Amino acid sequence: MWQICVRSALVLASCGLAGCTTIPEAERRESKTLFAWNAPADPAPDEKVTESSGVDPIVTDRPDFTEASSTVGKGRVQLESGYTYVRDRSNGTTATLHSYPEALLRIGLFADWFELRIGQNLSSSRTSSTGGPANDFGVNDLYLGTKLGLTEQRGLFPEAALVLQALIPTGSRSITAGEVLPGANLLYGWTVIEDRLSIAGSTQVNRTLDESNRGRALFAQSLTVGYTLTEKLGAYTEWFAFLPTRAPESGSEHYFNGGFTYKVTPNFQLDIRAGLGLNERADDFFAGTGFAVRY
Repeated sequence: MWQICVRSALVLASCGLAGCTTIPEAERRESKTLFAWNAPADPAPDEKVTESSGVDPIVTDRPDFTEASSTVGKGRVQLESGYTYVRDRSNGTTATLHSYPEALLRIGLFADWFELRIGQNLSSSRTSSTGGPANDFGVNDLYLGTKLGLTEQRGLFPEAALVLQALIPTGSRSITAGEVLPGANLLYGWTVIEDRLSIAGSTQVNRTLDESNRGRALFAQSLTVGYTLTEKLGAYTEWFAFLPTRAPESGSEHYFNGGFTYKVTPNFQLDIRAGLGLNERADDFFAGTGFAVRY
């Protein structure tokens, strides 16, 4: 089943209206992506490196919801981690959540276009209502995935990647879903103004369980705009939404957030972010901070 899903998703993602070409096996071993857009090539830009060290700067999946449309590269290991605080008030109930360490280990294997992903997290929640407070703490289900680099940007055609992912039921009794929850995430992005402005998005679908433990599909969509303020300082603004299916009682959730990143070195980045819910179903507020380090 997974082989069929992979093949179908790759064809869908990379063979759009413009068409695409498969990179020959000999060249694919050294290529950053599995496919190339069948469009006129752009003038080769100078590779982006830092002035001080000559090393290409780290590119991270955090802190925005939209993950990077590139892989870490063969032979590289990248650890991303952070903390998020979430607060929501609804119908006389106040809920708070602390999420940490939000650890994601990204390992480049086999080729530049293949990335292995392992994630783990803890959560602590408190709900206060007229019936009194309720607390919960535990380990979340293990996250496993692979990110496949599909295409590099060529003109209007985006850089793209596909993440095949799943939650494995290893978490605490009160938190675990109790079954494997697979999903897929298509990532795409454009450099609009070199070293100044970029646009990216993600379209994903994951299996989840509703309040009655019935399986359903949960779609998510996002759009983010990235700004390079200085060589080390970056910023972003973003909209993202969760769009459930087969659950009339659960509406969609829409959010807006923004944040800053600071590259202390080419291999070490700090970040902060904050966001608001845009509709009644969404959480009211969230904020967080984190880091990423590349080896």
